[in-house]
Amino acid sequence: MTIDELEAYGTERMDGGEIDQLLSNRTTGVLALPAEGAPSMRPLSFHFDGDAALHFVYVVGEESRKAELSERADAARFLVYSMETPFNWRSVLLAGTIERVPEGEADAVGDVMAAARPDLFERALAAEATELYRFDVEERTGIKHLGLPPELEDGGDAAE
Repeated sequence: MTIDELEAYGTERMDGGEIDQLLSNRTTGVLALPAEGAPSMRPLSFHFDGDAALHFVYVVGEESRKAELSERADAARFLVYSMETPFNWRSVLLAGTIERVPEGEADAVGDVMAAARPDLFERALAAEATELYRFDVEERTGIKHLGLPPELEDGGDAAE
């Protein structure tokens, strides 16, 4: 179904401010990277810069599939959502590009991230091998459902 078709069931589009608010208030999402056969999807903590980029800290070892796929990706997607009940949820899908942040820029971004979530990022950055990645947002789509579907709001009268 398209978003327009879902509107008949109470789903609404989110505006830019609502999308920014969800990205600012959530700290985890799912990164989808192109891979052979099917996309590789990874849950990740993130930091939203308040504008058009997300940052991720990757813990990398000798072989990091996530880092390898990120380096090869021409495009990626990131999903952030909040679901309080089956009829009260928000979802934002981002499309863009992902790249490793050069070492010279990583310190400044790392400081901002650590200030926002000191416990998580301090532990991650203290690990032996970490890399900082930036997801540059090129497209944003947000939808929400904040109440009962129209047919349930009337106490079920619509079925009669």
